[in-house]
Amino acid sequence: MGRLEEQLAFVTEAGRLRGVLRQTQLTDPDRRENSAEHSWQLAVMVLALGEHAPPGTDLARVTAMVLVHDLVEIDAGDLFVFAAAAEQARQETAERAAADRIFALLPAGQAEEFRGLWDEFEERRTREARFARALDRLAPMLANVAAGGGTWARYGITADQVLAKVTLIEEGSPDLGRYARDMVAKAVADGILAAG
Repeated sequence: MGRLEEQLAFVTEAGRLRGVLRQTQLTDPDRRENSAEHSWQLAVMVLALGEHAPPGTDLARVTAMVLVHDLVEIDAGDLFVFAAAAEQARQETAERAAADRIFALLPAGQAEEFRGLWDEFEERRTREARFARALDRLAPMLANVAAGGGTWARYGITADQVLAKVTLIEEGSPDLGRYARDMVAKAVADGILAAG
């Protein structure tokens, strides 16, 4: 297989992300978001909210990260952010195996570059990765508010559980972290998120 064929095989495989359903409910209560829609929304968020990233953040790198971060869900599926620790551990193993397979479809240089972006996102050691993860945590919160409680209401999630996840947002962007905390307080006051 030549370089172009390898790239197109990867692009075709990446298209399968459109078939992976997430827990996140869209504003239409009969439809759940798919993982490709989620990745697209995060890329739009980078464009719109980039000024809230730490100074010196490479927003092009953040965009690349958010576009590849969930490709592993093609094999591993999506796991609810509030899943038990044992499920989270199983998911991590499945996602690493998926990353090995999916990024290897690319030509050698690109395979390492894309896998590097995925690893960077997972490890959160750079300001780019922390900002990308902040957006990844903020997007479902926005969706839950827009859906009148969404998965929070469906699974009986409490404000304390949501606030525990807000730490990742604060690590990537203090501005967005403050907004997220205020959003949680308002969601409780509006009755769409249980206190506690």
